[in-house]
Amino acid sequence: MSVSKEQLSNPIDLKKESKIATSEAIHEIQGDGSFRRQKNRFTTPFGDEKGELPVEAGRYRLLWAPICPWAHRSVIVRKLLGLEDVISLGTANPIRTEYGWEFSLDEGGVDPVLGIRYLSEVYVNADSEYAGRATVPAVVDIQTKKVVNNDYFKLTNYLETVWSPFHKQDAPDLYPENLQKEIDELNEVIFHDINNGVYKCGFARSQEAYEKAYDALFNRLDELEERLSNQRYLFGDYITDSDVRLYVTLARFDVAYHTAFKTNRNRLIDFENLWGYARDLYQTPGFGDTTDFEAIKKGYFASANVIENPLKIIPKGPDVSVWNTPHHREQLSSN
Repeated sequence: MSVSKEQLSNPIDLKKESKIATSEAIHEIQGDGSFRRQKNRFTTPFGDEKGELPVEAGRYRLLWAPICPWAHRSVIVRKLLGLEDVISLGTANPIRTEYGWEFSLDEGGVDPVLGIRYLSEVYVNADSEYAGRATVPAVVDIQTKKVVNNDYFKLTNYLETVWSPFHKQDAPDLYPENLQKEIDELNEVIFHDINNGVYKCGFARSQEAYEKAYDALFNRLDELEERLSNQRYLFGDYITDSDVRLYVTLARFDVAYHTAFKTNRNRLIDFENLWGYARDLYQTPGFGDTTDFEAIKKGYFASANVIENPLKIIPKGPDVSVWNTPHHREQLSSN
């Protein structure tokens, strides 16, 4: 399937895509200038119960963009658990257009499995009246070409639990039953103050809202800096779902958020423990090999509707080779 020049140049054909892509400014900036992220629309869980999405190998395609932290964590978990041959992966261009995420990097300018150019197509397939942003990660039923789940907050948990029959041998237990309550509680904190906290800073439309988010972000990072001073990971010696969620923000901190979102009290490399912890994860298979710093910079500095950067100049730095320097975090393990 290909997209004709007439289709690409005719705004009428892309009216729905444009409406979806630009809805962020309408729905997510509050009266006080603060940013409130839209709720997920497609939240049907995966499982064996009636009404749940069936867990079947080869049925779904996970769509993501390397810039996006929410999508990145599902890709990390997919790889850690060995689900690459079970759930296929479609990668959008990291530079988001005025019509939203597009698959223009693939041959023919469309996703090779779904035959779509714009992510919004699978959203409209699922709900012709959908008017929110078409977001990643998006799990799509390959046969119907409809998005069936875009619940980034719970998606990794589904991959870690009900998808366990397809895990590779000796896959890590990222969501151990005895720690799930504690992991969920920490994930809530990480989401509100750190993962979404950087966006609250970057998308704030008042000084007060910006400073409130800024203070919450760095107060929480200070707490985690202390927590990681005497243990290798957030829950001790083993990587959990919480580590994945924290990592994706840390990986984007110095290359994007510090400048683009004005989160400039400290750089990540200024935190001794968080910086060592982030390098430890980066050097773990599944983390660094799914982290594309150039795509992240392009996404934040050259995309439509992210920051005001009319010339689309992409920062040359910082030097990302330092992510491969020794971290010595293994010395904190109790084993």
